[in-house]
Amino acid sequence: MGNDPKLIIHKEKLLHNMKTLVEAAHKRGVSIALVSKVVCAHPVVIECINQSGCDMLADSRLENLHAAKTCLPKLSLRISSPDRAQEVVSVSDISLESEERTVLALQDAAQRLGIVHRVILMIDLGDLREGIFYRDWDAILHAGELIKRCPNLEFYGTGTNLTCYGSVLPDETNLGMLVEITERLRSELHLPIPVISGGNSTSLKLLLEDRLPKGINHLRLGESVMCGVIPGTYTKIPGCYQDAFTLEAMLVECKEKPSYPIGTLSKNAFGETVRYIDKGIMYRGIAAIGRQDVNTDGLTPVDDRIGILGASSDHLLLDLTKAHDYAVGDHITFLVDYGALLSASTGSYVSKETVSC
Repeated sequence: MGNDPKLIIHKEKLLHNMKTLVEAAHKRGVSIALVSKVVCAHPVVIECINQSGCDMLADSRLENLHAAKTCLPKLSLRISSPDRAQEVVSVSDISLESEERTVLALQDAAQRLGIVHRVILMIDLGDLREGIFYRDWDAILHAGELIKRCPNLEFYGTGTNLTCYGSVLPDETNLGMLVEITERLRSELHLPIPVISGGNSTSLKLLLEDRLPKGINHLRLGESVMCGVIPGTYTKIPGCYQDAFTLEAMLVECKEKPSYPIGTLSKNAFGETVRYIDKGIMYRGIAAIGRQDVNTDGLTPVDDRIGILGASSDHLLLDLTKAHDYAVGDHITFLVDYGALLSASTGSYVSKETVSC
């Protein structure tokens, strides 16, 4: 490994987070899909999901769903494209959908395979990502009627996504609209439509405060179990670990230098204008990790004596003035937020290691 950065999976802590939130949901009559996409369906994470007691495994990448070893139903999160319909029904049991052309392609593919594929119709409640806009009842009903007419598709549920694009938080009002739309569909189509999927980890606050609208019976949880926080507000979840994943990087330089650059300043390598503060002579460290490895904005040193000054493609600049005991060859441990975990998991320059404590 040399001085390569390392993402560490703390297996017991991760499994604890999963079990804690799955149990909390089940007590309230809500089923849970645990989402593996942020860690690219890492086998250790899949193993934890299998042991968590959750109801299904979810991922946005068909490649990950194909590779995941599980007996759980598989939910495809990214709305499908017609040209990949065959793959969608082959590797997933359920998919989130919003386009009629894709629904027809899924029907053809499921018919060829002789299977029934379950569809969750996505409704856009105002976050302006995927789904039929909630005010367009005619389009919603038309899509529902189409799914009903497809013999190899089951109209399994309705769903929504909030916060990911438009930053709209779930609440009793917008999720209540999803319940109302689903109840109307059930009445008009004479179908059970058993699932109302009320969003992702941002809906967890409502669940834990017993404010989730009656009828919402399914959530898709990723960031909350991986990072131990509720997205949007980024509040820590009581009883969950925030360090189920940590990142380590080696110090490759430690020197006393000025804190303010010397010479004519311009934009940095990323076209950014950086504001520097003159703090005098500083004990500065360089860790062997940079923007090509990870989203450095999402790193927080575990040792609160250490400050992050900035990052280039390959180097992370650190203020070690209050941590003079660090030297070249030492490793710095960081907490990772969702963005940092995503980039560290996806890139090939960060190795992965599992620990059991």
